Amino acid sequence: MGVFVFLPLVLPLSAWPVARLAGTRLHPRTATRLLTAFAVVMAGCSTLCLALLMVVGTARLPGSPLPDDWSEPRVRAAVPYDGVAGLAAVLALALVAAACVRTLLRHRRVTRRARRALAPLPGRTVAVLPDSTPYAYALPGGRGRIVVTTALLAGLAPAERRALFAHERAHLAARHHRHLLAAHLAARANPFLRPLRTAVVYAAERWADEEAARTVGDRRTVARAIGTAALLSAGTPAPTLAALAATGPVPRRVAALLEPAPVPRTWPSARTSVGLAAWAATAGALVSAMSSANSAVTLYLLLHTPAPL
Repeated sequence: MGVFVFLPLVLPLSAWPVARLAGTRLHPRTATRLLTAFAVVMAGCSTLCLALLMVVGTARLPGSPLPDDWSEPRVRAAVPYDGVAGLAAVLALALVAAACVRTLLRHRRVTRRARRALAPLPGRTVAVLPDSTPYAYALPGGRGRIVVTTALLAGLAPAERRALFAHERAHLAARHHRHLLAAHLAARANPFLRPLRTAVVYAAERWADEEAARTVGDRRTVARAIGTAALLSAGTPAPTLAALAATGPVPRRVAALLEPAPVPRTWPSARTSVGLAAWAATAGALVSAMSSANSAVTLYLLLHTPAPL
């Protein structure tokens, strides 16, 4: 166990380079899936290690599950006993749990409120709201539903409207809300994963942009639709949770659409900077998993061994 239990708490730093490079060097679909996987694995490992630190660090408190002879020197050498670290882990776990529960409850509250408000409106896949505030978003659940206001539709040309609907359909088809929610929860579990959350938000939007461009057949039309919608809705409060209505950095998205379509790849070449960054993040995720597994097995053996280790 030793100091390895602390590694998953800081190893998310190894994913920062790929979070910075993936948005411009990888296909958006690959970037979204890859960064989400890194975020989920690293968040899970760091949370597990916080739990192990809490158990071991609070071993002398009443009600601890550790055996009475845990303080034997060889046992103490096998675990990083530190009362301060244990109490800090208790506080950290409480904050993580509260932040994750708050995010999930807000997500559920907003989506349920939106579904109730849209239930009387006609149309199963598209809901047009008579609202003077311009906005649009994809509401997941079942087959999903696209929500758009008359104010936004009035400001778009017919071709730009087709691009808008294609973009929102891409969000629903690829279930981007799951990637975004997972990235948000991971960032709540470990603040070092916030750059990955930002990168996943951007990559998911770019993924939908590319799908819309493929559907419409004109990248410039999609770029104009995105730019126009952003100008019309500037300063408009997001009607839903950020994981459902985030737009990402619009200028970067428009610039990307004015360039040739990215080449789909399942994994970047190791001879490129983004490939090296992806392998570094992979190594960080593997070390996190191995460290947390080693710590968990050590504590399990400690709890189930009658004699000191």
